[in-house]
Amino acid sequence: MKSIFIDCNHQLEPVWHRVHGAGDPQVTVNTTPYKVEDLPKLLDGYDVALDDHSYMPTEYIAQCKSLKHIVFLGTGAASYMNIAELKELGVTVHIIKGYGDTAVAEHTIALMFACARDIAKMDRTLRAGTWKPLEGMQLLGKTLGIIGLGGIGAETARIAKGIGMNVVAYNRTKHADAPVPLVGIDDLLAQSDVVSLNLVLNDETRNFLNADRIARMKPGAILVNTARGALVDEEAILAALRSGHIGHAGLDVYHAEPLKPDHPLNRMENVTLSAHAAFRTVEASETLLRRAIDIVKGLKL
Repeated sequence: MKSIFIDCNHQLEPVWHRVHGAGDPQVTVNTTPYKVEDLPKLLDGYDVALDDHSYMPTEYIAQCKSLKHIVFLGTGAASYMNIAELKELGVTVHIIKGYGDTAVAEHTIALMFACARDIAKMDRTLRAGTWKPLEGMQLLGKTLGIIGLGGIGAETARIAKGIGMNVVAYNRTKHADAPVPLVGIDDLLAQSDVVSLNLVLNDETRNFLNADRIARMKPGAILVNTARGALVDEEAILAALRSGHIGHAGLDVYHAEPLKPDHPLNRMENVTLSAHAAFRTVEASETLLRRAIDIVKGLKL
């Protein structure tokens, strides 16, 4: 069985060499950028592809006659490929859960603090030569509403409670051991000073935070999204940011990635942006790659 890591970046390469051992399956590691239309050539002769958030369009994967498995480094494979269509082609997509719950939760909290205190704006202003202190929101005693109480949501709740926030959550399914009070989505939106999106993206959650739900948010609230960009109606959030109904947004994920330089978000003062990096810590990356290798090790054609 031949395997290839199609998009190993300069940050992951040393981590890969640390965790890949002598007894592990041989994997070709590609560190050279490629065009998506070159996927058939890159994957020619390979049975397994490890994918770190690169798009895998069905039209190109259909040309990869030997490919049987894609190991996606994370949980959001549906944002980068059509899993159902690939299954019809005989290609199984494997995802990796739980490797970076703490990393993503910490990034969520970091964005929340950055939004509350306008840190990015002050940084830009100060670097431009203007000394202008800004007044922010104190988070002690404020309410954080978490939408999606899985591993990341629960870890975010744990940290937020530790800094003195009131935490409530909405979960789409029953949660017998919820660490915080569960409320309806409308109640959560109405009472939360900060809203954190932590849902899995699927057909039922796409555009979950639409214009109607955004209108029900507490005026001036902070929105943090470290889950998936498509959970939010993009035009609706842009309108809410322009009007100030959403006071500030901390975003790590977008409808199309990488975010284009001319995207409206890049021209807004009340947003704090990061480059889909919430899961990027050394500890999380080591766990992620180790689990990916173990998946490859267990595969049979």
